[in-house]
Amino acid sequence: MNLKMIKSASTIIFLLIGMLSSCSIKRENVLKYVNPNIGTAHSRWFFYTPAALPYGMAKLAPSTNAHYGNPQGWEAVGYDTRHNSIEGFVHFHEWQAGGVSFMPATGELKVKPGELEKPESGYRSRFDRKNEIAEPGYYKVLLDDYKITAELTATKHVGFHRYTFPKNKQSRVILDIGNTQGESGEVRNASVRMIDATHFEGFVTTFPKYLKTNDPDGQVSMYFFGEISRKPDNIGSFTASGIQMKANEAKGKGAGLFLEYGTHDKEAIEIKVGLSYTSVDNAKANLEVEAKGLSFDQAKKLAQAVWQRELSKLYVEGADQNKIKFYTGLYHALLGRGVASDANGAFPKHDGSIGQLPLDKDGNQTHHFINTDAIWGGYWNLTQLWAMSYPQQYNDFVQTQLQVYKERGWFGDGIVNSNFVSGVGTNFVGLAIAAAYHVGIRDYDIDLAYKAIRDNELSGENRKVGAGKTDVKAFVKLGFVPYLENDKNDSTGAHFSASHTLEYSFSAFAAAQLAKSLSKDEDYKKLIQYSNGWKKLFNPESKLIQPKDANGSFIDKFDPYEPWRGFQEGNAVQYTFFVPQNPALLVATIGKDEFNDRLNKIFETAQKNSFGGGKEIDAFAGVKSVYNHGNQPNLHISWLFNFSGKPWLTQKWTRAIGDEFYGTESIHGYGYGQDEDQGQLGSWYVMSSLGLFDVKGFTDLRPIVELGSPVFIKASIKLGNGKNLVIETKNNSTENVYIQSAQFNAKVLNNCWLYRDELMQGGKLTFVMGSRPNMNWGIEVPPPSVQ
Repeated sequence: MNLKMIKSASTIIFLLIGMLSSCSIKRENVLKYVNPNIGTAHSRWFFYTPAALPYGMAKLAPSTNAHYGNPQGWEAVGYDTRHNSIEGFVHFHEWQAGGVSFMPATGELKVKPGELEKPESGYRSRFDRKNEIAEPGYYKVLLDDYKITAELTATKHVGFHRYTFPKNKQSRVILDIGNTQGESGEVRNASVRMIDATHFEGFVTTFPKYLKTNDPDGQVSMYFFGEISRKPDNIGSFTASGIQMKANEAKGKGAGLFLEYGTHDKEAIEIKVGLSYTSVDNAKANLEVEAKGLSFDQAKKLAQAVWQRELSKLYVEGADQNKIKFYTGLYHALLGRGVASDANGAFPKHDGSIGQLPLDKDGNQTHHFINTDAIWGGYWNLTQLWAMSYPQQYNDFVQTQLQVYKERGWFGDGIVNSNFVSGVGTNFVGLAIAAAYHVGIRDYDIDLAYKAIRDNELSGENRKVGAGKTDVKAFVKLGFVPYLENDKNDSTGAHFSASHTLEYSFSAFAAAQLAKSLSKDEDYKKLIQYSNGWKKLFNPESKLIQPKDANGSFIDKFDPYEPWRGFQEGNAVQYTFFVPQNPALLVATIGKDEFNDRLNKIFETAQKNSFGGGKEIDAFAGVKSVYNHGNQPNLHISWLFNFSGKPWLTQKWTRAIGDEFYGTESIHGYGYGQDEDQGQLGSWYVMSSLGLFDVKGFTDLRPIVELGSPVFIKASIKLGNGKNLVIETKNNSTENVYIQSAQFNAKVLNNCWLYRDELMQGGKLTFVMGSRPNMNWGIEVPPPSVQ
């Protein structure tokens, strides 16, 4: 948004609300199908942020245990549906970034949140979920210990609070700035101060666990500028060293302020907080641009209008239970990675300086800089969803990674404020960008992108740990990654050697297809050879992938069900199917009949255990199982039957996974509290329930879309190119999961796939469903396996 053009934010907001409302006037309010509390048992720090916009920076949410932190850097922390007290409302919720918590209270002054088991030990308050409302863009709760109603909403960079107090002479708002929040890690420095009677500003700088491991010379700073609707009667401060009763500023660890009031019954105090990762000045500018003259109710209305517009781009009709799963999954997908750039295009660089995104002739940003967890597995859900209907988000991801490459010399496997916070160390960024090129997202320096992708796949020279693939030198030399004991990972090999070999083979394939597109024939020949690296680890006796040592010998004491030995977050039974770049060759290598029989039995076994970790509430509950839908390495496997001549089994098992793995409860949401990485599992449900998927994640020279079992009677999809696609089913039901016949734009489809560029022309895709497999449908020509 051009600051020079802003005359009245409130006027523009009213216009936007009208425009957004008119966009969705013919469709019901789909927000009622979104339940943010689904899956909040064992939820990750970034998972639960109801008061936010899609991809917003301001992501406000209640915390039940945020100050406990998480020693390993990834554990569940923040909001847990099994907890019964709230310790504050935090503004920043991103992968490895968290800070700036507010809490209203009454009575005796307390400046520490206290313990979960003893709410009275601090300023936290008990609450009852019958008095809690969580919706896209809005949160409300009654704090029982104080009889205060807390409400939250947001614009992209601004958080809004409204606290409605009872009559009390000892009412206050606590600004807790300098303490651990979620994944923030160690607080290095903090500051908060009142700059006049109703405005405050400050920052907090943290050192997250994954930064310590992957990019130790970096740090994460979060800035804020706020205004409060009523002047405090008294102001005090606190730090780790104690309380100062008459002070309007605090610095250092534990820094915070308490703003004291005498309130009458039902008195509301409102706070607006501009946020930024670059500076207090930009936090203030974000507040001016997005919230000047904007009331809480107006901000809420705008936020929910934006959510209605974005969610209803995919408008589905069918059973409410499935719509709840669908729209909650889509909500989590759109909530995922968050913008890190300011309204004026400023963004944080690793060295602490401020970068500037390019603006068009009208002063508007052409793209945003985002913070992002690794894209590990995202090509089987997120990028496919982005490419279909949200290409701006895909473009933002690509542009961000290219900006990081220009500054750092490498892609970041995971990024917070241009720092490397690798989650898995395999770095599929190059694959995701190559796929973006093939789906037509190309508004960037293609030569730069290709160089960065090539370096990512083939270069180990001076590679930073946080850039991932520290063992790529060994892969390039040997064609596979040798196994190392004791969790080692260096240029000679890795403890997760087998899964790395499979993953590098896939990403080499993606780079090869891009090289072919760009007529870089020698690179293509080299990269396509590396895409066959998986064959070097295929044991012909067991017909399983098995790690090898540097001498080329299979490791001994091999247990195909053992996780973490050669395989990251999985085992050999699961990972043997990780050959998405060439499913036909994998089928032929195992043998078609044995392949189908083995894979079908895997799903029959997995179904008895909820397709993953059963009812165990843990992110890694399913890593020992035969199939684990709660984690990324398995998410394509149910679609492989399309390549092995039995597409009806893809229809059967994808529908069963959607019905049984996914739930509509706080504990049974994505499995039972499993690893929902910034919308990935939600995105999988969205794509699969539409009956659309690509095992290769659009990395082919000419990408395809495979067809599965659509869940809904009708889906109306606004495609990213402005065209419309309607998917209709006839005779659809919980029993009628099998495709009997299909047509696309009145043309009979005999295959279980079509080219993506054809689908993106829009029109109508029609399926006739039945309760028994039609074993003659979808088998005429199998999906292309190598291009």
